[in-house]
Amino acid sequence: MSFAVVQPGTVSGMLTPPPSKSAAHRALICAALAGGGTVNGVLPSEDMRATLRAVQALGTPAEITGTQVHFGARQPLSPSEQAPVTVDCGESGSTLRFFIPLFAAMGIDAVFTGSGRLPQRPLGVYADCLPAHGMDFTPPANGDSLPLRVTGRLRGGEYALPGNVSSQFITGLLFALPLCQEDSVIRLTSPLESAGYVDMTLAALQQAGITVETTADGWRIPGGQAYRPADYTVEADWSQAAFLLAAGALAGDVRLQGLSLPSAQGDSAALALFRRFGADIATDAGGIRCRRAPLHGIDIDAAQIPDLVPILAVTAAFAEGVTHIFHAERLRIKESDRLAATADGLRRLGARVEETADGLRIHGGGPLTGGEVDGCNDHRIVMSMAVAALRCSGPVTISDAQSVAKSWPGFFIDFIHLGGNAHVFDHR
Repeated sequence: MSFAVVQPGTVSGMLTPPPSKSAAHRALICAALAGGGTVNGVLPSEDMRATLRAVQALGTPAEITGTQVHFGARQPLSPSEQAPVTVDCGESGSTLRFFIPLFAAMGIDAVFTGSGRLPQRPLGVYADCLPAHGMDFTPPANGDSLPLRVTGRLRGGEYALPGNVSSQFITGLLFALPLCQEDSVIRLTSPLESAGYVDMTLAALQQAGITVETTADGWRIPGGQAYRPADYTVEADWSQAAFLLAAGALAGDVRLQGLSLPSAQGDSAALALFRRFGADIATDAGGIRCRRAPLHGIDIDAAQIPDLVPILAVTAAFAEGVTHIFHAERLRIKESDRLAATADGLRRLGARVEETADGLRIHGGGPLTGGEVDGCNDHRIVMSMAVAALRCSGPVTISDAQSVAKSWPGFFIDFIHLGGNAHVFDHR
């Protein structure tokens, strides 16, 4: 257990956000399935380590040098290695949901395990549609999702699933179904949320030589395809950039480099959202500059940008007026209940926050006093509360500071680089 003590203050300077975790997951999978290629710009976070364990469990060797991963030809698993393979997904929901259909498409018996809240995160979409296509799906009897035993071989065909649940289920099928012999169709039974993540998947598949045809209500995937080796460079992460934009908007002058505009990342919407708040934002060939300015409350539909909600809520706490965040109910089943965790953290700092069924209503304008907050072992909660501390009147103590290792191990180092005053203490 560790905790961080963050003092009020200002920030300034230039920084490149870490590589996109979402893009890196997809590039690693495509290169591993191709049995060749190099992925450049992989941050060695806990989630990346989980995906690397999974691709190695498929039988694909990976050579890791710094932030570069090179894949060799996949080695078919021996009968003894298939009895069954254990896949430790850590706390990565992306790893779990991407690889379940992939192992089934390759006919590899596997047991998926995980830690933190991952065993409680739902897999019902797969439980509803995969068994009808040749896969045996055996969760534990206690109501958890993990450990999960997967056996059989996935077949193509028609897959009907809702679009208003995690897009990770759709991405997992898009990765797996090209490997089936039969053609397949994914048909959405409700409007698609988090569409940007699916767009990222489609872009990665295209680079790997995989054909996917968009239809009126989903996608058609020809079977019998093979992934083609390619080299990938992972772009900077817009979901992480949002913490830096907020730091600039609330407490200083921050310049960001390395971000793609336009970007397939749905969280690139952060730029427009901070402009709507009233932040002083300029873009040029050198990157993006965000400076403190008077902010005002806005309405935010979070259906396509759920990962941004905690830091947007922090920003809203210092914006005059009311900010209403809605269509964010999926945040209740992340590393924490992020709606409850965000509301609780801001209230402990002195903010007025109402929790709704699908979001938050924040009465902004401050001032916030500081205090002790629960990081909930959730990287996005910890980072959001660290940014909030910049504008509090007193220090903020945040538990579970070590959880930033899930996506941004160097977060507090970068925070200090910009002038933030933070000290991390390890109780072990």
